Amino acid sequence: MSRAKSIMFQGTGSGVGKSIVAAAMCRLLSRRGVKVAPFKAQNMALNSFVTGDGKEMGRAQVFQAEACGLLPDVRMNPVLLKPSADARSQVILMGEPFEHLSARDYYQRSKAHWEVVRKAYDSLSSEYEVIVVEGAGSPAEINLRKTDIVNMTTAEYAGASVLIVADIDRGGVFASLKGTFDLVEERFRPLIKGFIINKFRGDRGLLEPGIEMFSDIVPVPVLGVLPWFHDIHVDEEDGVFVGKIQARSAKRVDALRICVARLPRISNFTDFSALSLEEDVEVVLSEDPRELLSSDIAILPGTKATTSDLLFLKSRGWDRALKKFVERGGVLAGICGGFQMLGLTVSDRLGTDGPSGTYEGFGLLPMDTKMSGKKVLKQLEICIPSPLLHQGEINVTGYEIHMGRSVPRGDISGNLYSVGSGDCHVFVWDGERGILGTYIHGIFDNDLFRRAFLDFARKRKGLEPLSATFNYRDYRLKQFDKLADWLEENCDTEELLRLVDV
Repeated sequence: MSRAKSIMFQGTGSGVGKSIVAAAMCRLLSRRGVKVAPFKAQNMALNSFVTGDGKEMGRAQVFQAEACGLLPDVRMNPVLLKPSADARSQVILMGEPFEHLSARDYYQRSKAHWEVVRKAYDSLSSEYEVIVVEGAGSPAEINLRKTDIVNMTTAEYAGASVLIVADIDRGGVFASLKGTFDLVEERFRPLIKGFIINKFRGDRGLLEPGIEMFSDIVPVPVLGVLPWFHDIHVDEEDGVFVGKIQARSAKRVDALRICVARLPRISNFTDFSALSLEEDVEVVLSEDPRELLSSDIAILPGTKATTSDLLFLKSRGWDRALKKFVERGGVLAGICGGFQMLGLTVSDRLGTDGPSGTYEGFGLLPMDTKMSGKKVLKQLEICIPSPLLHQGEINVTGYEIHMGRSVPRGDISGNLYSVGSGDCHVFVWDGERGILGTYIHGIFDNDLFRRAFLDFARKRKGLEPLSATFNYRDYRLKQFDKLADWLEENCDTEELLRLVDV
């Protein structure tokens, strides 16, 4: 069986930019005609995606696959951990929900999980010329060394050339790199072929003396200094990045302000990325319901713990604030867990998605939700007829990831429109009150629907609709080329390509 060459990006810690650098490398190789695929043995994230065959994987590898020009494949992310509580996660193996485990129990199963990783890598490696591998956290986490399946163990198995990425914006970049190198087991150090300093701001000339001195301390070269960028739009995966979302200045004075509720267990927060790019939109993420006073649209996003986050929002007064928001003409959307919260009740007898029991929702849609032990994982396409958003028929595509089933209480009639079966309704629209509830992740990635939704809100505010929008798909493709340029212009590209014999 043929085996691909591999290059691996590890980091001095979480959030240093491994995912983005790996995506940039994927694009750089792809546009040179190399048959390349991404791989990450184990991912921990609440931001996930459903493949065409109904399997679940982390969004970072979906983003990297897109950079390669590939459809997502769960072999690219064989182990996915979705935190459901402190020190407890749902374990997804090869795209299928497996079990909920404490951190201790998960690490005790590392040998079994390693077999899953190894088989997935072997299968993927046999079909491509180069595999771009991403690590997790840091290889210097010595307390996890015996159970590591994602950093140096993977690098050794894949025969990967390892590059360590560090975040200079946090300070102490040379100490981070030196400490990481020293704490990596000695037998793995020959795999480390270079360092990359990321998120640099300032005069590169002032950094050069430090790089020269560092080369006398550690026998590994710095192969690149990547500048901080503001003009490239990328998918972020880890929840740590949610806290960095700030109000975005719109390009128009007649902008719509969108308030996204910041949930403790927020998931799939890329659902509102396309909205934030529209010229007449600014987005703020907040736990404070007082933000609704100055907002035109409110979004309740997905969550890994619906009942827990429902109780959290109620404790902050969101239930009362949302009712007043709708009464004064604000437009409201709930996605997945947020959709469930908008209904009359959420029943979770087994404690699948939070504390067990039946809880009153916000009562803004006539829906009842019951949690099930079986997760729904699928892509879907629906057609929304013309009366809803004052448009012609709109085809909407996206994907479902949810444990609950939501059904209307009584018949859907009057100003309500619903798409679904008796088992579960995936799209509910109240045109009179301007309330949308849906299980469709990625619904706002659909250009016509996104613009129609925003124009509906503009009309309610007394503004003229814009009608025209941008092509989100084409926009994303341009971002991948920007990423590749960013890497190529600021790294020793010849050395990177030499490491994978390209």
